[in-house]
Amino acid sequence: MYIIGINAFHADSSAALLKDGKVVFATEEERFKRIKHWAGLPLESIEFCLKSEGIFINQVESICIGRDPKAKLRNKISYLVKRPKSALGLFQQRFSNRNDLGNIEQEIKNHFGYCPPIRYIEHHRAHLASAFFSSPFDKAAVVSIDGSGDFSTVMIGEGAGNKIEVLESQDFPVSIGLFYTAFTQFLGFPYYGDEYKVMGLSPYGELTYLDQIRKMIWLGEKSILEWDESFFDLEGGVISYENKIPHVSQLFKTKKFEKLFGKARIKGESIENRHQDIAASLQRHTEELIFGIVERAYLLTGCKNVAIAGGVAQNSVANGKLIQNTSFKELYIPSAGHDAGIAMGAAQFEFFDNLNNPRIKPLYNANLGISFSNEQIKAVLNVKKLDFTFLEDKELFPFVAKKISESNVVGFFDGSAEFGPRALGSRSILADPRNPKAQALLNEKIKKRESFRPFAPSILEEFGPEYFHEYQFTPFMERVLSIKEDKRDLIPAVTHVDGSGRLQSVKKELRPRYHKLISEFYDLTGIPILINTSFNENEPVVNIPEEAIDCYLRTDLDILVLGNYVLSKTPIFIES
Repeated sequence: MYIIGINAFHADSSAALLKDGKVVFATEEERFKRIKHWAGLPLESIEFCLKSEGIFINQVESICIGRDPKAKLRNKISYLVKRPKSALGLFQQRFSNRNDLGNIEQEIKNHFGYCPPIRYIEHHRAHLASAFFSSPFDKAAVVSIDGSGDFSTVMIGEGAGNKIEVLESQDFPVSIGLFYTAFTQFLGFPYYGDEYKVMGLSPYGELTYLDQIRKMIWLGEKSILEWDESFFDLEGGVISYENKIPHVSQLFKTKKFEKLFGKARIKGESIENRHQDIAASLQRHTEELIFGIVERAYLLTGCKNVAIAGGVAQNSVANGKLIQNTSFKELYIPSAGHDAGIAMGAAQFEFFDNLNNPRIKPLYNANLGISFSNEQIKAVLNVKKLDFTFLEDKELFPFVAKKISESNVVGFFDGSAEFGPRALGSRSILADPRNPKAQALLNEKIKKRESFRPFAPSILEEFGPEYFHEYQFTPFMERVLSIKEDKRDLIPAVTHVDGSGRLQSVKKELRPRYHKLISEFYDLTGIPILINTSFNENEPVVNIPEEAIDCYLRTDLDILVLGNYVLSKTPIFIES
């Protein structure tokens, strides 16, 4: 049985294909459109899934959309009556993009000639499904936290076997996601998805503003969350999709914020100590809220395992502290915990919960996107008339490891693209973690981004406990853990200012080629770690060889690896 799940007309549009419950392909539409967070109907992603599996759309049982317009209808009406100005703004934004849910069936028919039956899965139920049904747990608490979706901002459930029971949810507008975004905007990061910049900035500050921020939003008793709505501006709506690009309205009330925190920063202005302190205080309180919600899920379920998803689940700093700060013993987060993941989750909810099919093996494979053979790569290189060298694996990995150890920066394009926001060794830029200048080089000359942004350590799974305090298996780079004090000076390029690192655990069985490359680097240097950052330059992660080549040629990358083909800006010499 084939089922397609989609995230459509919503930020991070995506599609996923299930075959008998297994996610066989999944990708975000931005990888094809080359526009970050693209928010239309993911026709190219659907087409990719079908072609990759070698099937036609009439072989698909249903298309499941991670949205349900009928969800919480009474609550929406009540909100409309109580807050007509805010509700009108939301209504106008929802219809700012004419091609919305009502046209999906016809658009798919127009493109493919046929449309399978459409199923609507509530946004947060899709998030819950993406976490629980991908996890190794037969029973677990399940939590979804984000800005908002289908009028919920938090949902808590209990997963058992092939069913998820929703126990509690928080109605819009009280939202950790909107709260965090308001501060992200106040700190001068105005674009959709900029929240991770604030998370990266937070370790530089002190908790100067923590008491003030705690009074803006707090854990409730009857409801999951409560907040002081006077700080937040919802009358202009929240998010619109002009030209299918998400635009977030200003969510903070300028006078109220500036009275407590000083003048709002404008994008491009220098970052002051005050901004760092606001970021630190914001991050700490966000962690307190997340821990409180997750502990609430423990009290409701009594489970020892928890699976989480939603945009706030991308807060990797909080994720890394969750086990130590709650009663749970085990945690699972999918590779696409953000809204792209509801494509996968919508299909999983339909297959397991609605259709009552038995569970299958857990999902630890994020390589669900497009791939290219060596023959296809060679054809592209020939068309572009570029000089290249072909190396068998036994030569390739020692060569690349040696070049990295000599302070070269490598673009690594290998196998199937990852599903989710993190590059995991298939569409990655790699460098030497021992090089104290690597962070500045990567930020300034290749990534073209803020100097304070940290880089991730990819570590061989078997060395994890040696390098990290209270080590946790982290396959999708979804957690930040504290690096042991005696290791920090060995790997300065991946040690953040607070001594932490957002790690990726590289297990041989799951990522054999990437594991082999890091192993070769370890044999040369004694360090079982590489710097890993996404292969892009202020654009979606490269998806096809042509994009990797373009990025290599216009940046200061030293070497490009495409499958078994190597391009270098200096002559290549292979030791015999």
